Amino acid sequence: MRPWLLATMLALPGPAAGPAMSATIGVVAPTSGSYALLGAQVVAGARAAAEETGDTLVEIDEVCDDEASTSVADQLIEAQAVAAIGFLCSETLSKALPQLATAAIPAITLSVRSEILMEDALREDWPLFRLAPNEDDEAERISDVILQRWKAEPVALIEDGTIYGRELVSAVRRQIEENGLTPVFVDTYRPGQEQQLTLVRRLAKAGATRVFLGGDRNDVSVIARDAASENVALQIMGGDTLRAADRPVPLQEGVMAVAIPDYADLPSASAAAAEFRSNNVEPEGYTIPAYAAVQVVSQAAAASASQPLSEEFRSMTFETVIGPLSFGDDHELAQNPLRLQEWQAGRFVPVEVPTD
Repeated sequence: MRPWLLATMLALPGPAAGPAMSATIGVVAPTSGSYALLGAQVVAGARAAAEETGDTLVEIDEVCDDEASTSVADQLIEAQAVAAIGFLCSETLSKALPQLATAAIPAITLSVRSEILMEDALREDWPLFRLAPNEDDEAERISDVILQRWKAEPVALIEDGTIYGRELVSAVRRQIEENGLTPVFVDTYRPGQEQQLTLVRRLAKAGATRVFLGGDRNDVSVIARDAASENVALQIMGGDTLRAADRPVPLQEGVMAVAIPDYADLPSASAAAAEFRSNNVEPEGYTIPAYAAVQVVSQAAAASASQPLSEEFRSMTFETVIGPLSFGDDHELAQNPLRLQEWQAGRFVPVEVPTD
């Protein structure tokens, strides 16, 4: 039985030791505070992968504070880490990246989506790579799905007035209109309401049958529920925010989301996921992505000769538990990780998107 799986998600033992010739990989993740559970997922996935690859981990607490984040780079440099994974907070990266660049230690974030931070990294030649969608990936994938599935349908775009909802719907609208699809209804709704009957009736009056909604999961649930109660046939799709708790209003069957898939359900992750579950650990959240990130660093370190590890990141395709991965010259994933999914029997399942 593997020792890293015997630990609870919030009370994990110290870093596992690897062979003398193994690479030293930093794992930067919160161990306390409101992000501790997410940090525990990162550490559990990294330890599992390191046991398989034979690498050594140095685990560093990510405090997600501007001042405290200054020590992260110092600790990685002192440990002689070849690279580091994790980084759930943009504050950590902003402080650490200049020093990591000087020390030629690439960082792989599993979470931070900021376009501005990546633009800064590319301009300053900081070694930041992203194993997550960026801010543009969501609008791009949603627009592709709408154009492929709904181009001949009356489409409505609605958003909740937040910066996220407004910018997402604006980007989607611009992209679909550039490709010849004009929405029949565009509006902002008031979020957090117990019912949305007026909005549903306005959608029906406009003739909309397909709705993309830029808002949170409960608003989507309320609108879908009220449409069903009014016998208004709406096919509703949301974004990555639909990956949230199914409460207080349960999501209706058939609601779709363009979101990160449950990586543990991927065929490539089946063996790792089964190993976690056999030891009563659910491989959720960042567990499988952290596993994949360690695999990326391990494979790059094994292949590295004279060129910096960052160059290996840009030139290689990596075999991981979430499938083949590669990075572009922009340090982003070459493969948009967001997928169309549908809510069925209490979970999101992948949906094939037809191509022209």
